[in-house]
Amino acid sequence: MSDLLTREEYAALAGSIDFPRSAFIDGKFVPGRGAKLATVNPATGKTITEIASCNSADVDLAVGKAREAFDQGRWAKMHPAERKEVLIRLCKLITRNRRELAVMESLDSGKPILDCETIDIPETINTIKWHAEAIDKIYDQTAPAGEDAVAMIVREPAGVVAAVLPWNFPLLMLAWKIGPALAAGNSVIVKPAEQTSLTALRVAELAMEAGIPRGVLQVLPGDGPSTGEPLGLHPGVDMVSFTGSTETGRRFLRYSADSNLKRVVLECGGKNPAIVLDDAEHLDLVAGHVVNAAFWNMGENCSANSRLIVHAAVKDALMERIVARARDWKTGDPLDPANHLGALVDKEHFKKVKSYLKAKEPAVIGGGAKDGFVEPTIFDDVKPASKLAREEIFGPILSVITVNSFEEALEVANDTDYGLTASVFTANTKRALRAARAIKAGTVTVNCYGEGDITTPFGGYKQSGFGGRDNGLHAHDQYTETKTIWIDISDEAPAEEVQ
Repeated sequence: MSDLLTREEYAALAGSIDFPRSAFIDGKFVPGRGAKLATVNPATGKTITEIASCNSADVDLAVGKAREAFDQGRWAKMHPAERKEVLIRLCKLITRNRRELAVMESLDSGKPILDCETIDIPETINTIKWHAEAIDKIYDQTAPAGEDAVAMIVREPAGVVAAVLPWNFPLLMLAWKIGPALAAGNSVIVKPAEQTSLTALRVAELAMEAGIPRGVLQVLPGDGPSTGEPLGLHPGVDMVSFTGSTETGRRFLRYSADSNLKRVVLECGGKNPAIVLDDAEHLDLVAGHVVNAAFWNMGENCSANSRLIVHAAVKDALMERIVARARDWKTGDPLDPANHLGALVDKEHFKKVKSYLKAKEPAVIGGGAKDGFVEPTIFDDVKPASKLAREEIFGPILSVITVNSFEEALEVANDTDYGLTASVFTANTKRALRAARAIKAGTVTVNCYGEGDITTPFGGYKQSGFGGRDNGLHAHDQYTETKTIWIDISDEAPAEEVQ
C-alpha cells in the first residue's frame, strides 16, 4: 500500500500516456482494415482513444507471418535457455513500465487501481517468469521398450496458437496464455476483448524490445465477428485458447468442427458456491473470504463465489459479519486507491447486471446502480431455482441460500451447469475432504477463497471448461503435441527374415 500513488498522481499519469492505436503484426504497429474501435473509459463514459480493428484480411496476414516465423524456427528452434532469457527480459520491461500498464488497465476496464497495482501487474509478471523458468527444466520421457529399442516421448510446440482474451483480467489472462504458449515455442496471435485492447498492444511492443522475433507474438484488436470468428475458422491456426463466456466458447468448438479440427481449450463461466457448514470456525475470517470472493473485481470474475450456501445454525452470526465487511468495500473512481470497486466494463454489461437488482428476493445491503457503478449487493432467502442462483451475473451480487444439513449443502452446490471453483468452510477435516471430493469443480478451496496459485492447474468441469487447464505444468502440455519416436537398436533381423 505504501508504494501507491495518490488519486491526483494517477490522474496526472493517465493524462501523459501515449496510447497504442494500431494492430501489432510482424513486429510492428500497422493499421487494421476494419472500422475504428472506440476505447471508452467505463468510469467516465469518455473515449480514451480509437484503435484500429482487424478483419479477415488482417487475420490472414497475421497467420501467414506467424506460420512463417514458426516454420523458420525463429522462436520454436531457439535454444530453450535463450527463450527463457528473452521472456525474463520481457518481465523486466513489464516491471519497468508497471505503473503505466496499471493505469492503462484501470482506464480501459474500470478496474480499481488498487487491484491493478497490487494484484494484476505483479501476478502478470510472476506468471510469465514462472513459465519462462520452466522452459529448460521440463524433461521429455523414455518408455520401457526393452533391450532392442529406444522409445522416446517428446513434446513439440503445437504451431500457430490463437489466444482469445476476456475483458475482466486483460493483462493477467494475457499472461496465462502467452506464458506457457511462448515457453513451448509456439507463434501466438492474441485477440484481446474489444473493450480492453490497450495493455495487450503495449506488452507486444515490449516483447519486441525484449527480443521476441517478429511474427512470434502478434495482437489483433477487433470484435468477435470480424476478428475472433476468422481466427477460429482459419485453417492455418493449429490451436485456440479461449477464456470468456460459455456461449462464445461453444462458437469456437463449432469453428473448429467447421474448419481444420484445430485443438480448442476453453475456460468459461462459473456459478461458484461457498459452503459454510454449522461447525465453521472463526466467522470473522469466513466473512472476509466470502465478501472478497463475491465482490473482488466488481464480481466480474469467473471464479467469484456468487452463491453463499450457509447452514441455518450459523447463518445469522455470519450474515451480521458479512454485512459489516461489505460496507467497507467502497465504490467509486477507479483511479482512487481508496476504492475497492470500480466501474463495470461497459454500458451493455452494466445494463445486464442492473437488471438483476430488480429481483423479488430481499436485498440486505446494496442495490444501487448508477452511471456504470453497481454497489456490492446481497440478496437473502434465495431459492436454488431462482435466476439469482442459477445464472452467471458477473457483477457484485451475492445470493444467500440457507440449508439444514451437509448433504443438502452439497446437493445445492452441484445443482448448476457450471463447475469451475468452490469453497468449503468447516472445522472437520473429514467433512472438508468429503466435500472437496463430492463437489464437481476444477478447484475446491477449504477454509479460504482462491484459485490456487501459478503452480496449480486452473479450469472447470461441465460448462465451465473444456480441453485443458491454465497454470501449472499442465498448461505447457496443452500448447504442445506429444510425439513417440521408436528406434530399433537390435542387431537381429526380423523373425520372418531369419533363414
